[in-house]
Amino acid sequence: MASAAKSSRSRPAGHSGVLPMHAAAGGGDGAGSRLADKLKIFKTDKFDPDSYVQSKCQTMNEKEIRQLCSYLQDLKKASAEEMRRSVYANYAAFIRTSKEISDLERELQSIKNLLNTQSALIHGLSEGVQIDSLTTGPEDSEEESFSTVEDQELSEIQNWYTDFPERLDVLLAERRVDEALDALDEAERIAADAKQKQTLSTAEILALKRAISDNRQKLSDQLAEAACQSSTCGIELRAAASALKRLGDGPRAHSLLLSAHNQRLQGNIQTTHPSSTAYRGAYTAALAKQVFSAISHALSDSMEVFGDEPSYASEVVTWATKQAMLFALLVKRHALASCAASGGLRAAAECVQIALGYCSLLEARGLSLSGVVMKQFRPCVEQALDSSLRRIEESTSALAAADNWVLVYSPTGIRPFARSSAGNMAPKLSSSAHRFNSMVQDFFEDVGPLLSLQLGGSSMDGLLKIFNTYIDLLVSALPGSMDDEANLEGLGNKIIRMAETDEQQLALLANASLLAEELLPRAAMKLPSVNQASMDKRGPEKQNRAAEHREWKRKLQRMVDKLRDSFCRQHALALIFTEEGDTHLSAEMYINMDNNVQEIEWVPSLIFQELYAKLHRMAGIATEMFVGRERFATLLMMRLTETVILWLSEDQTFWEEIEEGPRALGPLGLQQFYLDMQFVILFGQGRFLSRHVHQVILNIIDRGMAAFSATGLDPDSALPSDDWFIDVAQDTISTISGKAQAATSEREVHSPTASVSAQSVSSVRSHGSS
Repeated sequence: MASAAKSSRSRPAGHSGVLPMHAAAGGGDGAGSRLADKLKIFKTDKFDPDSYVQSKCQTMNEKEIRQLCSYLQDLKKASAEEMRRSVYANYAAFIRTSKEISDLERELQSIKNLLNTQSALIHGLSEGVQIDSLTTGPEDSEEESFSTVEDQELSEIQNWYTDFPERLDVLLAERRVDEALDALDEAERIAADAKQKQTLSTAEILALKRAISDNRQKLSDQLAEAACQSSTCGIELRAAASALKRLGDGPRAHSLLLSAHNQRLQGNIQTTHPSSTAYRGAYTAALAKQVFSAISHALSDSMEVFGDEPSYASEVVTWATKQAMLFALLVKRHALASCAASGGLRAAAECVQIALGYCSLLEARGLSLSGVVMKQFRPCVEQALDSSLRRIEESTSALAAADNWVLVYSPTGIRPFARSSAGNMAPKLSSSAHRFNSMVQDFFEDVGPLLSLQLGGSSMDGLLKIFNTYIDLLVSALPGSMDDEANLEGLGNKIIRMAETDEQQLALLANASLLAEELLPRAAMKLPSVNQASMDKRGPEKQNRAAEHREWKRKLQRMVDKLRDSFCRQHALALIFTEEGDTHLSAEMYINMDNNVQEIEWVPSLIFQELYAKLHRMAGIATEMFVGRERFATLLMMRLTETVILWLSEDQTFWEEIEEGPRALGPLGLQQFYLDMQFVILFGQGRFLSRHVHQVILNIIDRGMAAFSATGLDPDSALPSDDWFIDVAQDTISTISGKAQAATSEREVHSPTASVSAQSVSSVRSHGSS
């Protein structure tokens, strides 16, 4: 056991334990010779694979054996796929070579017959035979030394020879094919026997062979004519082909067999008339029944008469491929083309399913035509897919132009969908979002069968593009977006109704978040490629599909983030800048405070009061609008706060004036600056402030105190106590939110929020002093 464990540990990763590592890697001449030596065991007649594998696996643990089995399975699949590709890649050459061989065999047979005829003629001339009489004169009878039995036998052969042409003409006239074939075979036997026993003269034998050849040709022509008649039934057709094969004209017989089936098929196709008002699936089914039934009958007849001879089997496959190609072209012209132009994805999928269903019936007999059919269908299906996505985009854009951006339940006439996972109530969307969701639900149902048929692979990416276009529409509905050319890129001349109020603007985000987080992923789970991932027991494939689905959801979320960032950026700019382009947040508002002779009313700056008022108002709206999705609303408020704070942190003009300007930041300016930052920390704690932004605010305070310290003054001596900042901030918060202020400031100081904020301020002060 110890040696076995040591062996398994020392084996390199990925080594199966059966073949040496350098066998796969190649190596130099030495490695090649060693590999050749080790492979000798496989070339012996006494090689036993079971005992060999058992001997090699004794030192392998269970995990390595499983890895070996998986590796061998992968090799088996790769070998099968390589064989399939090789067959298809060289199939045309194989068929062409088979036909050339058949033609060469016919030519060789003709040459053989000519040589036999010439040989007989030369032999007759060399014996000096006179071809002027077929009977023996009376003068020769005295010289014959044959016995009475021999004379009788000669008389019978002569009589048969005399009657043979007339009897064969009767058989041919009465179309008694089997008897005619037997008579010709008998004539061949008698001619060979007469030549050997010399019971017939050379001239007679030559005449007999000529008669046999002529009558064979005559019978062959009669059989070919009968096979070409449309009234010939299947039994008669097979009998004629079998007789032609018996006559030695197998290639012609097989060609006539396929030609007869083709003639009948073309007649049946002409009776299947496509109509502009006809149901496309019915036309496809009727045509497929005619074509694939003819292919099946031709395959059966060929196998019954000619067996599985490669040259004939190849000819059947070539003919069947041609018929499948013509079928696909007819369906493409009369059914799929209109589906592709109008975006009829469901009708296109139905036509494809019908066609492949008939193809699968032939696959059980070893004839695969699905690749031929799909090669013709794929462009139309992709065009129908694009048309369907374009129709979703155009319909949604038209509704967005008239959308009032008010969230409602699914209206009458639009397909209802499942209830939200966040609550018992169905989700509320605006009219354009309802329509978008309904069309996407239908789209996923239509594209599902195509994905199971290895079609529609770009549908998920196409839907991402459509959703991104819808997000761009929502972005353009935000006030101020019309001035941003980047937001209008790709929208063309589409006119979108503006979302003027906060409720309408939050409705835009509600549309996007609900579609991206719940409705679209839930609809995508209906697709076979996604749904199979949840039921697939194979680990790697299941993980790959699940990872693809997660990545698709992340892309949807990034598009929603684009709308959210645009929303926050525009609201932040509205807070920071005036309509004339001036700023509400500048260094002057702090520096000028020490030059103000009037008595100061200590409250947070107006911009931060407006920021809190906006956040408080939007949070109240979002509470009712984002039921069950409070996290999204919280992240939205945090992102808005972060946008304003990051702008302040990164405003180089602001900090240049604070740190390097001609006028320094005074004690009153520092106090106001400190109060503003403390106010943001206090109202944002736990609701509107992330840890990252909280740290950014602390860094801003630290930077302001450092600028004040650069003047030679002590920030701690210029600032009141921490409780004072908390009381002023709490008073402002209560005033804006409409809540009653506590009776004493002591209650606020000892509240959890106040204690945390005070601790934060104290830490900043101590950090600034150091």
